[in-house]
Amino acid sequence: MIFSVIKDWLKGSNKLERFWLLAKIEYKLRYYENTLGLLWALVKPVSEIVIYYIAFELIMKQGVPNFVSFLFLGLILWNFFLESSTGTIQLLATKKYLYEYTNMNKIEIYLSVIGSNLIGFGFNFIMFILYYIIFETGTYISWHIILILPIVFNLILFSLAFSLILSTIYVLAKDIQQIWNILAGLGFWISPILFKLEVLRERLPGVDFINPISSIVINARHVILNHQLPEWDLFLWGFAYSGFFLLIGFYMLNNIGARAAEKL
Repeated sequence: MIFSVIKDWLKGSNKLERFWLLAKIEYKLRYYENTLGLLWALVKPVSEIVIYYIAFELIMKQGVPNFVSFLFLGLILWNFFLESSTGTIQLLATKKYLYEYTNMNKIEIYLSVIGSNLIGFGFNFIMFILYYIIFETGTYISWHIILILPIVFNLILFSLAFSLILSTIYVLAKDIQQIWNILAGLGFWISPILFKLEVLRERLPGVDFINPISSIVINARHVILNHQLPEWDLFLWGFAYSGFFLLIGFYMLNNIGARAAEKL
C-alpha cells in the first residue's frame, strides 16, 4: 500500500526529537569537522555566482537588474534540491544499519538528510537577504516575502520525492547516479536560474511548466525581487508535480525499499 510507510512513521513516538537528532548528526558530519564549518554551505553558491556573473553579465550582457541577487536566489534553491536528491541516492545502502537493526522508519532517515540540507539553505537564505538589502541599490523587502514559505515547502516536497525515487532505483540499478548527474545538468540549463524569464519563454516555450524546478525559482523571484504575487498557475502546477512524484516515491520505497536490505 502506498501510504503504509507514512502510517508506520506516524505510529512512532518522539518523531520530532529523532528527526532533530538525526538532522544534527548529518549536519555535523557534513560541516562540523571542517575549519570553516557552515560557511562551506555558502562557498559553492558564491563561487558559482562569480563564474556565472562573468559569463552572463560581463560577457553576454543579459542586462538583468540586480543580477547577483537574481543568481544568488536561484542557485541556493537549486543547490538545495540537487544536494537533497543527489546526496540521498545511496542512502538505503549507506544507512542500512539504521533501518535494519533499529525500529527507525526509513522516512525519518530521508527527512534527517533533507533537514540537514535545510540548515545550510537557511544560512544561505539569510546571507542572500543581507546582501540584497545592504549591497543592491534601490531594493527593499515587501510583505510578499512571506509567500516564500509555501514555495520552499514545495521545494522540500519535491526534493523528498526525488530522494525516494532515486535511492530506490539505486537498489536495482547503480547506474542511476551517473544518469541523474546528466539529467540534473540538463534541468539546470533549461531552467530560469541563469536566464531572463522573458528570453527563456521566448526561446523555449512551455519549459517553465516542463521543468518542475522552474516554478519554484520563478515564483521565489517574484515574491522577493519583484515584490509580486506568485504566478498561481505555476504555483499550483509545482505542487501538483511534487504530489505526483511523491506518490511514486512512496510507492517505490514501500515496494522496492522494503527489500533493500536483501538486495544490497
